[in-house]
Amino acid sequence: MLTPREIGLLSALGVEAVPVRGRPTVGIISTGDELVRPGESLDSDAGEIYDVNTYTTATAVEEAGGEARLYPHAGDDYDAMESVLREAAAECELVLSSGSTSASAVDVIYRVVEDSGELLLHGVAVKPGKPMLVGRLDVSGPRSDGSDGSNDERRESSGGSAYVGLPGYPVSALTIFRTFVAPAVREAAGLPEPRTATVTGAMAVRERYSEGRLRYMPVGLVDPGPDESLPGEDTADGTDVGAAATVDTLVYPVDKGSGATTSLVEADGVVAVPADVEQLDAGERVEVRLFSPDVRPPRLFGAGEDDPALSRLLDRVDRPRYLGVGSRQGLRRLRDGVTDVAVVTGEADADPDDAVEFGGWRREWGLVVPAGNPHGIEGVADLVDDELRFVNRTTDSGLRTTLGNAVAALADDRGVERRDLVEAIDGFEVAVRAHESPARKVVAGEADAGLGLRSTAEALGTGFVSCGAERVRVFAAEGRREKSGVRRLERAIGEADDVLDSLPGYGR
Repeated sequence: MLTPREIGLLSALGVEAVPVRGRPTVGIISTGDELVRPGESLDSDAGEIYDVNTYTTATAVEEAGGEARLYPHAGDDYDAMESVLREAAAECELVLSSGSTSASAVDVIYRVVEDSGELLLHGVAVKPGKPMLVGRLDVSGPRSDGSDGSNDERRESSGGSAYVGLPGYPVSALTIFRTFVAPAVREAAGLPEPRTATVTGAMAVRERYSEGRLRYMPVGLVDPGPDESLPGEDTADGTDVGAAATVDTLVYPVDKGSGATTSLVEADGVVAVPADVEQLDAGERVEVRLFSPDVRPPRLFGAGEDDPALSRLLDRVDRPRYLGVGSRQGLRRLRDGVTDVAVVTGEADADPDDAVEFGGWRREWGLVVPAGNPHGIEGVADLVDDELRFVNRTTDSGLRTTLGNAVAALADDRGVERRDLVEAIDGFEVAVRAHESPARKVVAGEADAGLGLRSTAEALGTGFVSCGAERVRVFAAEGRREKSGVRRLERAIGEADDVLDSLPGYGR
């Protein structure tokens, strides 16, 4: 690398110029009629999704030492796809596309590559990322009519580029890029392999796998032991927390499927699982290749209910990681020994074993309705008796459990079965994950009522029909109570009056 030192020496020698390696130009194309660039309007009902791969791949190219060139995304039409691939091949040394790599009838890119150059490889025994393409793209002139009028003759090829087709799912695309493409880009740029950062840890849970392919399993890290003391704080026995021995790093799978973009930010690295390994046992030692040498386990790792007050309290904790997976999943992960804390709602579930409750708050829940409540909804009974379109939360949500208990109480009052009332509610099984999503369906005119919180309704300017209050409780794993992040969260909850006062429907 030409740093100021080398430049100074060359200048002292009177050398005006030296040959260098150039940054390889890499063209990036995302394929699919459903893609929309971030910042543009999205029609989710038409199946449109935001283009993720263009920007993650471009950033990865730059990180590897290449120069990324973005091209308009290509639809699923053969001619359009061929045109943009030829344009990129004429201007770049390597062309990367994402999507349209399977052999289904609608995926035509592999045929374009075969017709426009040479297809060298289609598919690798790797998960995620099996539908990978490798080939060469020629740069030919436009189609010209042959002497027989067939339109099949082409002008002689003039140059071309290497080509790699990445899978369409973001996790798969990034895995294949890191494994196969990034080393080639670095070699072309004359850059050394980056300093490999690895961590050895113990599997937090058992993970089964039997597909007979090398698997790059996205994983997260968690430190289950005390890490450091808060200023002026000691452990119960009077010793400084920072002096306590740290337990082995735990490794937990974050593999939600190749299409789950949240895996990109929830994972800290990957574990390579050989094709002949069918199971990793809890406690088994594994080596994690980190995405960056700067990766550190979170100081607080929690999972459970999605809640606006919690989001603000987590801002007061250093380096937290929180998964809004719902109360049921939050408790499961706490019981499995994966997380430090679980945040749950509802009174039905038994308190988890080997855990301590150290705080909480109350929040008002009910039905989010259009402004002015045009249907005159008064409560849960109206969902049963009137023809109303309703949007629920997913089954893991504690708020849905609270609603289910209200429906059960209504069934008892009427002397009928709970399932009869559930079946009478139009949309009870129409579930969305985030706490604001039902309300946003109402705002968009796609529902007459949605399960939600008063704070959400007032934030979005909708109407709200109160159905009661539920308690949000925070549990910590007993063995991790002394972690600095856990204690910081406990302190934040104890000092949360300003947060609770700022949210409508919240209180102790």
